[in-house]
Amino acid sequence: MKKFKVKPINYYLSLFIVIALTFCTGCANNDSNASNNQPIQSAKELTTNKETGENEGSSNENINEDNTDITNTTETESTTTNTEDIFKGYKLIEVDGGNLSGHREPNVVVDIGFGDREYWAFTNEYGQLVKVIAKEIILQDDSKEPVTSSGRYYPDEAKVPGVESKYLDEGHVVADSLGGVSNAYNITPQNSTLNRHGNQAYMEKAIRDAGGCTDFVAIITYPDTKTQIPSHYSYTYTIKGNVINDEFDNVNPDEYNANLESNKSNNNTINNSNTNNITKNESQSNSSKVYWTPNGKSYHTTKNCSTLSRSKTILEGTIQSSGKYDPCDRCH
Repeated sequence: MKKFKVKPINYYLSLFIVIALTFCTGCANNDSNASNNQPIQSAKELTTNKETGENEGSSNENINEDNTDITNTTETESTTTNTEDIFKGYKLIEVDGGNLSGHREPNVVVDIGFGDREYWAFTNEYGQLVKVIAKEIILQDDSKEPVTSSGRYYPDEAKVPGVESKYLDEGHVVADSLGGVSNAYNITPQNSTLNRHGNQAYMEKAIRDAGGCTDFVAIITYPDTKTQIPSHYSYTYTIKGNVINDEFDNVNPDEYNANLESNKSNNNTINNSNTNNITKNESQSNSSKVYWTPNGKSYHTTKNCSTLSRSKTILEGTIQSSGKYDPCDRCH
Protein backbone atom coordinates (compact mmCIF):
# COMPACT_ATOMS: atom_id res chain seq x y z
CA MET A 1 0.00 0.00 0.00
CA LYS A 2 1.32 3.33 -1.12
CA LYS A 3 1.67 5.87 1.60
CA PHE A 4 0.04 9.27 1.30
CA LYS A 5 2.57 11.99 1.40
CA VAL A 6 1.59 15.37 2.80
CA LYS A 7 2.63 18.20 0.50
CA PRO A 8 4.22 21.35 1.77
CA ILE A 9 1.95 24.22 2.84
CA ASN A 10 3.21 26.38 -0.05
CA TYR A 11 1.69 23.94 -2.49
CA TYR A 12 -1.78 24.30 -1.01
CA LEU A 13 -1.43 28.06 -0.81
CA SER A 14 -0.55 28.29 -4.52
CA LEU A 15 -3.45 26.02 -5.43
CA PHE A 16 -5.86 28.22 -3.48
CA ILE A 17 -4.62 31.37 -5.25
CA VAL A 18 -5.07 29.76 -8.69
CA ILE A 19 -8.64 28.71 -7.86
CA ALA A 20 -9.45 32.17 -6.48
CA LEU A 21 -8.11 33.93 -9.58
CA THR A 22 -10.10 31.63 -11.85
CA PHE A 23 -13.29 32.38 -9.92
CA CYS A 24 -12.70 36.19 -10.01
CA THR A 25 -12.04 36.15 -13.76
CA GLY A 26 -15.36 34.38 -14.37
CA CYS A 27 -17.25 36.94 -12.30
CA ALA A 28 -15.54 39.81 -14.10
CA ASN A 29 -16.59 38.42 -17.49
CA ASN A 30 -20.21 38.13 -16.36
CA ASP A 31 -20.22 41.73 -15.12
CA SER A 32 -18.66 42.90 -18.36
CA ASN A 33 -21.32 41.17 -20.44
CA ALA A 34 -24.04 42.61 -18.26
CA SER A 35 -22.67 46.13 -18.54
CA ASN A 36 -22.24 45.80 -22.31
CA ASN A 37 -25.85 44.70 -22.74
CA GLN A 38 -27.28 47.68 -20.79
CA PRO A 39 -26.01 50.53 -23.11
CA ILE A 40 -27.32 48.69 -26.16
CA GLN A 41 -30.77 48.51 -24.62
CA SER A 42 -30.61 52.20 -23.59
CA ALA A 43 -29.52 53.24 -27.06
CA LYS A 44 -32.55 51.54 -28.54
CA GLU A 45 -34.78 53.20 -26.01
CA LEU A 46 -33.22 56.60 -26.74
CA THR A 47 -33.67 56.07 -30.45
CA THR A 48 -37.29 55.11 -29.92
CA ASN A 49 -37.89 58.07 -27.59
CA LYS A 50 -36.22 60.45 -30.03
CA GLU A 51 -38.35 59.23 -32.91
CA THR A 52 -41.45 59.48 -30.73
CA GLY A 53 -40.52 63.03 -29.69
CA GLU A 54 -39.88 64.04 -33.27
CA ASN A 55 -43.20 62.61 -34.32
CA GLU A 56 -44.96 64.43 -31.48
CA GLY A 57 -43.14 67.69 -32.36
CA SER A 58 -44.02 67.26 -36.00
CA SER A 59 -47.62 66.63 -35.03
CA ASN A 60 -47.68 69.78 -32.86
CA GLU A 61 -46.18 71.82 -35.69
CA ASN A 62 -48.74 70.45 -38.09
CA ILE A 63 -51.51 71.26 -35.61
CA ASN A 64 -50.18 74.82 -35.19
CA GLU A 65 -49.89 75.24 -38.95
CA ASP A 66 -53.40 73.89 -39.38
CA ASN A 67 -54.69 76.28 -36.71
CA THR A 68 -52.91 79.20 -38.42
CA ASP A 69 -54.36 78.21 -41.77
CA ILE A 70 -57.81 77.93 -40.20
CA THR A 71 -57.44 81.37 -38.56
CA ASN A 72 -56.24 83.01 -41.78
CA THR A 73 -58.97 81.32 -43.75
CA THR A 74 -61.58 82.44 -41.21
CA GLU A 75 -60.34 86.04 -41.33
CA THR A 76 -60.34 86.04 -45.14
CA GLU A 77 -63.78 84.47 -45.27
CA SER A 78 -65.04 87.02 -42.71
CA THR A 79 -63.69 89.96 -44.74
CA THR A 80 -65.08 88.52 -47.95
CA THR A 81 -68.44 87.91 -46.29
CA ASN A 82 -68.58 91.48 -44.95
CA THR A 83 -67.77 92.89 -48.39
CA GLU A 84 -70.33 90.64 -50.02
CA ASP A 85 -72.93 91.73 -47.47
CA ILE A 86 -72.25 95.42 -48.19
CA PHE A 87 -72.43 94.93 -51.95
CA LYS A 88 -75.34 92.50 -51.92
CA GLY A 89 -77.90 93.57 -54.49
CA TYR A 90 -75.46 95.94 -56.24
CA LYS A 91 -73.18 95.53 -59.23
CA LEU A 92 -69.60 96.68 -58.65
CA ILE A 93 -68.35 98.82 -61.55
CA GLU A 94 -65.32 101.05 -62.17
CA VAL A 95 -65.68 104.67 -63.27
CA ASP A 96 -62.79 107.05 -63.89
CA GLY A 97 -62.57 109.71 -61.21
CA GLY A 98 -62.57 112.53 -63.75
CA ASN A 99 -65.39 111.21 -65.95
CA LEU A 100 -67.64 114.20 -66.74
CA SER A 101 -70.68 112.17 -67.78
CA GLY A 102 -73.70 112.91 -65.63
CA HIS A 103 -75.22 109.47 -66.22
CA ARG A 104 -75.39 106.92 -63.41
CA GLU A 105 -76.17 103.23 -63.70
CA PRO A 106 -78.93 101.87 -61.42
CA ASN A 107 -78.18 99.52 -58.52
CA VAL A 108 -74.40 99.81 -58.74
CA VAL A 109 -71.57 100.49 -56.31
CA VAL A 110 -68.53 102.57 -57.29
CA ASP A 111 -65.30 103.44 -55.49
CA ILE A 112 -65.15 107.25 -55.43
CA GLY A 113 -61.99 107.54 -53.33
CA PHE A 114 -58.96 109.07 -55.04
CA GLY A 115 -55.92 106.78 -55.25
CA ASP A 116 -56.01 103.87 -52.80
CA ARG A 117 -58.89 105.28 -50.76
CA GLU A 118 -62.02 103.16 -50.54
CA TYR A 119 -65.14 105.32 -50.52
CA TRP A 120 -68.17 103.37 -51.74
CA ALA A 121 -71.07 105.10 -53.52
CA PHE A 122 -74.40 103.34 -54.12
CA THR A 123 -77.24 104.10 -56.52
CA ASN A 124 -80.86 102.95 -56.35
CA GLU A 125 -82.98 101.44 -59.10
CA TYR A 126 -83.55 104.91 -60.57
CA GLY A 127 -79.86 105.76 -60.88
CA GLN A 128 -80.03 108.23 -57.99
CA LEU A 129 -77.01 108.51 -55.73
CA VAL A 130 -78.42 107.48 -52.34
CA LYS A 131 -75.52 106.45 -50.13
CA VAL A 132 -71.77 106.88 -49.64
CA ILE A 133 -69.79 105.01 -46.99
CA ALA A 134 -66.15 104.98 -45.95
CA LYS A 135 -64.41 103.23 -43.10
CA GLU A 136 -61.92 106.09 -42.95
CA ILE A 137 -61.78 109.52 -44.59
CA ILE A 138 -58.17 110.30 -45.55
CA LEU A 139 -57.41 113.94 -46.27
CA GLN A 140 -55.92 115.14 -49.53
CA ASP A 141 -52.12 115.38 -49.50
CA ASP A 142 -51.12 118.01 -52.04
CA SER A 143 -47.43 117.32 -51.38
CA LYS A 144 -47.76 113.81 -52.80
CA GLU A 145 -50.93 113.87 -54.89
CA PRO A 146 -51.51 115.68 -58.21
CA VAL A 147 -53.88 118.58 -57.56
CA THR A 148 -54.74 121.77 -59.43
CA SER A 149 -54.05 125.29 -58.19
CA SER A 150 -57.50 125.34 -56.61
CA GLY A 151 -56.85 122.14 -54.66
CA ARG A 152 -58.80 119.80 -56.92
CA TYR A 153 -57.88 116.45 -58.42
CA TYR A 154 -59.64 117.21 -61.70
CA PRO A 155 -60.25 120.48 -63.57
CA ASP A 156 -64.02 119.94 -63.76
CA GLU A 157 -66.88 117.91 -62.28
CA ALA A 158 -69.49 115.55 -63.73
CA LYS A 159 -72.48 117.23 -65.36
CA VAL A 160 -75.27 115.57 -63.40
CA PRO A 161 -78.71 116.80 -64.56
CA GLY A 162 -79.57 119.90 -62.57
CA VAL A 163 -76.11 121.42 -62.17
CA GLU A 164 -76.78 123.69 -65.12
CA SER A 165 -78.86 125.89 -62.79
CA LYS A 166 -77.11 129.06 -61.63
CA TYR A 167 -78.33 128.33 -58.09
CA LEU A 168 -76.88 124.83 -57.94
CA ASP A 169 -73.26 123.71 -57.70
CA GLU A 170 -71.64 120.50 -58.85
CA GLY A 171 -71.51 119.52 -55.21
CA HIS A 172 -69.17 116.80 -53.97
CA VAL A 173 -70.61 114.37 -51.44
CA VAL A 174 -66.99 113.79 -50.39
CA ALA A 175 -64.94 116.90 -51.16
CA ASP A 176 -61.61 116.94 -53.02
CA SER A 177 -59.96 118.02 -49.78
CA LEU A 178 -61.30 114.83 -48.17
CA GLY A 179 -60.06 112.58 -50.97
CA GLY A 180 -63.16 112.38 -53.18
CA VAL A 181 -63.17 112.22 -56.99
CA SER A 182 -65.34 114.19 -59.44
CA ASN A 183 -67.44 111.66 -61.37
CA ALA A 184 -71.24 111.42 -61.24
CA TYR A 185 -71.15 108.97 -58.33
CA ASN A 186 -69.75 111.67 -56.04
CA ILE A 187 -71.56 114.71 -57.47
CA THR A 188 -75.07 115.98 -56.75
CA PRO A 189 -76.67 119.29 -57.75
CA GLN A 190 -76.40 121.21 -54.47
CA ASN A 191 -77.49 124.71 -53.52
CA SER A 192 -74.52 127.01 -54.12
CA THR A 193 -74.75 128.82 -50.78
CA LEU A 194 -75.16 125.56 -48.89
CA ASN A 195 -72.17 124.08 -50.69
CA ARG A 196 -69.82 127.02 -50.29
CA HIS A 197 -70.82 128.70 -47.04
CA GLY A 198 -73.44 126.52 -45.36
CA ASN A 199 -73.68 123.21 -43.53
CA GLN A 200 -71.86 121.29 -46.24
CA ALA A 201 -68.87 123.62 -46.02
CA TYR A 202 -68.90 123.56 -42.19
CA MET A 203 -68.94 119.77 -42.13
CA GLU A 204 -66.02 119.48 -44.54
CA LYS A 205 -64.01 122.00 -42.51
CA ALA A 206 -64.68 120.12 -39.26
CA ILE A 207 -63.35 116.89 -40.79
CA ARG A 208 -60.30 118.66 -42.25
CA ASP A 209 -59.49 120.36 -38.95
CA ALA A 210 -59.71 116.99 -37.18
CA GLY A 211 -57.30 115.37 -39.65
CA GLY A 212 -59.97 113.06 -41.03
CA CYS A 213 -62.72 110.89 -39.58
CA THR A 214 -63.97 107.30 -39.44
CA ASP A 215 -67.24 105.45 -40.03
CA PHE A 216 -68.42 107.98 -42.59
CA VAL A 217 -71.97 107.51 -43.92
CA ALA A 218 -73.87 109.87 -46.21
CA ILE A 219 -77.56 109.25 -46.92
CA ILE A 220 -79.09 111.28 -49.75
CA THR A 221 -82.84 111.54 -50.35
CA TYR A 222 -84.92 112.88 -53.24
CA PRO A 223 -88.42 114.33 -53.55
CA ASP A 224 -89.32 111.84 -56.31
CA THR A 225 -87.84 109.07 -58.45
CA LYS A 226 -87.20 111.17 -61.56
CA THR A 227 -85.02 114.05 -60.39
CA GLN A 228 -81.29 113.96 -59.69
CA ILE A 229 -81.52 117.00 -57.38
CA PRO A 230 -81.55 115.84 -53.73
CA SER A 231 -83.94 117.28 -51.18
CA HIS A 232 -82.03 116.26 -48.04
CA TYR A 233 -78.59 115.17 -46.84
CA SER A 234 -77.73 113.15 -43.73
CA TYR A 235 -74.08 112.74 -42.71
CA THR A 236 -72.85 110.58 -39.83
CA TYR A 237 -69.16 110.26 -38.94
CA THR A 238 -66.85 109.81 -35.97
CA ILE A 239 -64.16 112.27 -34.87
CA LYS A 240 -61.92 111.30 -31.95
CA GLY A 241 -64.52 108.88 -30.62
CA ASN A 242 -67.42 111.32 -30.93
CA VAL A 243 -70.25 110.37 -33.29
CA ILE A 244 -71.52 113.40 -35.20
CA ASN A 245 -74.71 113.65 -37.24
CA ASP A 246 -75.36 116.53 -39.65
CA GLU A 247 -78.82 116.86 -41.21
CA PHE A 248 -79.75 119.58 -43.67
CA ASP A 249 -82.02 120.23 -46.62
CA ASN A 250 -80.73 121.12 -50.06
CA VAL A 251 -81.78 124.76 -49.76
CA ASN A 252 -80.20 128.17 -49.35
CA PRO A 253 -79.47 128.33 -45.60
CA ASP A 254 -79.84 132.11 -45.54
CA GLU A 255 -83.32 131.88 -46.99
CA TYR A 256 -84.16 128.97 -44.70
CA ASN A 257 -83.09 130.91 -41.61
CA ALA A 258 -85.00 133.92 -42.83
CA ASN A 259 -88.15 131.83 -43.13
CA LEU A 260 -87.71 130.59 -39.57
CA GLU A 261 -87.44 134.15 -38.32
CA SER A 262 -90.52 135.19 -40.25
CA ASN A 263 -92.61 132.88 -38.06
CA LYS A 264 -91.60 134.84 -34.96
CA SER A 265 -92.09 138.43 -36.01
CA ASN A 266 -93.76 140.70 -38.48
CA ASN A 267 -93.17 139.72 -42.10
CA ASN A 268 -92.46 143.26 -43.23
CA THR A 269 -89.92 143.83 -40.47
CA ILE A 270 -88.18 140.59 -41.22
CA ASN A 271 -88.14 141.25 -44.94
CA ASN A 272 -86.57 144.66 -44.41
CA SER A 273 -84.05 143.21 -41.99
CA ASN A 274 -83.16 140.43 -44.37
CA THR A 275 -82.73 142.88 -47.22
CA ASN A 276 -80.40 145.00 -45.11
CA ASN A 277 -78.45 141.95 -43.97
CA ILE A 278 -78.10 140.60 -47.48
CA THR A 279 -76.93 143.99 -48.74
CA LYS A 280 -74.50 144.28 -45.85
CA ASN A 281 -73.18 140.75 -46.36
CA GLU A 282 -72.78 141.29 -50.08
CA SER A 283 -70.98 144.57 -49.42
CA GLN A 284 -68.65 142.93 -46.91
CA SER A 285 -68.11 139.99 -49.23
CA ASN A 286 -67.29 142.23 -52.16
CA SER A 287 -64.96 144.40 -50.09
CA SER A 288 -63.08 141.49 -48.50
CA LYS A 289 -59.64 140.91 -49.92
CA VAL A 290 -59.10 137.64 -51.77
CA TYR A 291 -56.31 136.19 -53.89
CA TRP A 292 -56.34 134.38 -57.21
CA THR A 293 -54.30 133.39 -60.23
CA PRO A 294 -55.06 134.50 -63.79
CA ASN A 295 -55.96 131.01 -64.97
CA GLY A 296 -57.30 129.68 -61.69
CA LYS A 297 -60.92 128.71 -61.18
CA SER A 298 -61.18 129.64 -57.50
CA TYR A 299 -60.39 132.52 -55.20
CA HIS A 300 -58.37 132.14 -51.97
CA THR A 301 -58.94 133.86 -48.63
CA THR A 302 -55.30 133.56 -47.56
CA LYS A 303 -52.29 134.51 -49.62
CA ASN A 304 -50.15 131.72 -48.17
CA CYS A 305 -52.52 128.96 -49.34
CA SER A 306 -50.44 125.96 -50.39
CA THR A 307 -52.17 125.77 -53.76
CA LEU A 308 -51.11 129.33 -54.58
CA SER A 309 -47.45 128.61 -53.91
CA ARG A 310 -47.19 126.90 -57.30
CA SER A 311 -48.11 130.04 -59.21
CA LYS A 312 -45.72 132.87 -60.00
CA THR A 313 -48.48 135.44 -60.55
CA ILE A 314 -50.85 136.03 -57.62
CA LEU A 315 -53.48 138.74 -57.89
CA GLU A 316 -55.46 140.28 -55.03
CA GLY A 317 -58.63 142.30 -54.67
CA THR A 318 -62.33 141.80 -53.95
CA ILE A 319 -64.34 138.76 -54.95
CA GLN A 320 -66.23 140.90 -57.42
CA SER A 321 -63.07 142.17 -59.05
CA SER A 322 -61.57 138.66 -59.18
CA GLY A 323 -64.43 137.33 -61.26
CA LYS A 324 -64.09 134.06 -59.31
CA TYR A 325 -67.06 132.73 -57.39
CA ASP A 326 -65.76 129.33 -56.36
CA PRO A 327 -63.80 129.41 -53.05
CA CYS A 328 -60.73 127.24 -52.56
CA ASP A 329 -61.47 124.06 -50.63
CA ARG A 330 -58.27 124.29 -48.65
CA CYS A 331 -58.17 127.86 -47.30
CA HIS A 332 -61.79 128.99 -47.38
